[in-house]
Amino acid sequence: MDNRAESRAFLKSRRDKVTPEQAGLPVYGNRRVSGLRRSEVAMLAGVSVEYYTRMERGSLGGVSDAVLDSVARALRLDDTERGHLHDLARAASAGSARARRAAPVRPVVRAGVGRMLEAMPTLPVLVTNHRFDILLANPLGRALYAPVYEDPACGRNTARFCFLSPAARQFYVDWDRIARTAVGALRVAAAKDPYDRELSNLIGELSTRSDAFRVMWGAHDVRVFRDGTKRFGHPAVGQLDLDHETMFLAADDRTGVAVYSAVPGSAAEDGLKLLASWAATTESPAPAEADVER
Repeated sequence: MDNRAESRAFLKSRRDKVTPEQAGLPVYGNRRVSGLRRSEVAMLAGVSVEYYTRMERGSLGGVSDAVLDSVARALRLDDTERGHLHDLARAASAGSARARRAAPVRPVVRAGVGRMLEAMPTLPVLVTNHRFDILLANPLGRALYAPVYEDPACGRNTARFCFLSPAARQFYVDWDRIARTAVGALRVAAAKDPYDRELSNLIGELSTRSDAFRVMWGAHDVRVFRDGTKRFGHPAVGQLDLDHETMFLAADDRTGVAVYSAVPGSAAEDGLKLLASWAATTESPAPAEADVER
């Protein structure tokens, strides 16, 4: 990802979203912009117009955390957007040295994580990375995400499945929300490591093959997966409304463990039991996934 282009587009898109009224500024005469002017952002952030202009042109290298926080307040950024701005600045400061990286290696999931999945047989659990690759799943997790596993074209990547598989809009009942969150999370990941070739290739592929992805990517919104409720339209057991929690590994904040559960006594709890029975009757050898340390 081009750090300067991304920085420029992100700052401008956020500036366009803030009205003078929201920023507490008076409005005089006709304005040619719906959002803030650069001079207004600079004033609110306490920096010179020339300095902010350089920032919005993509020159974030060497900008202090204090200035970044001031600009974030001026643009009314939320926590995710503020973190994204800092990630862009860190990547710009790191320079081209990070571009020299070893060839991609097969992901390895720690043995303790694998045992944790095995110890939760009644809940669907998946281990995913920042590119939305499913690295590991327990049997109920594989059963829940059966449409992803059954689509060879998506390569067990839920972002690719979401935008390129015909089954995705039925599987994800709230497809638009899931899709926008996935796009925002990919943008966050790309800012943290703009030299991740596999991630860049994935974004390029989705931009080329999916009009919906291309439009959402152009909005420059950033999001993260944390917790909440997902509604699945499972082809074997019907709709499942499941709460999910994503916990990131202490040694690798790019790898998360997603655990799904149902409210006790709910239809979804019955659905999970039915899913477990369905999985047992259709059980086949587990598909190849990431290596697990032994």
